[in-house]
Amino acid sequence: MSVAFRRESDDEHLEPKFERPIAPGPNLVTPRGLALIDAQVVRLDAALAQAAAEDRPALLREQRYWHTRQTTAEVVPAPEPGEIAIGSRVTFLLGGSERTVEIVGGDEAEPAEGRIGFQAPLARALIGAEVGECVEFGGKADAIEIVRVR
Repeated sequence: MSVAFRRESDDEHLEPKFERPIAPGPNLVTPRGLALIDAQVVRLDAALAQAAAEDRPALLREQRYWHTRQTTAEVVPAPEPGEIAIGSRVTFLLGGSERTVEIVGGDEAEPAEGRIGFQAPLARALIGAEVGECVEFGGKADAIEIVRVR
């Protein structure tokens, strides 16, 4: 007999909702990143207090994610002047164009806003370099020239 004739509702065959994946490795954050995580937890706690029963599972899943990120967060100290690390704002030349990015924790990354996570390939290429240095990126030697670090 076809499933269409046996099934009482469409809910019976919905895909299961999985937990939000958490990136492997340490949860390194800037002070701003920790404040953003804390704000998410507060927002979700308030939303859960007001949520209808059908909205609670999704909110609880989000709350578990952000509580985990909050408890595992490791705030990194501000980098030394001239050092490229998490929290640095780096101006560089790539393909003849000057770009500026800030290296941040994974949860506060917003590439469109110029904030990239420290796990991103571009951030990994920049971390540890110095002003005036040329570093490899995308398989090309000397692809990036570091112009300025703040």
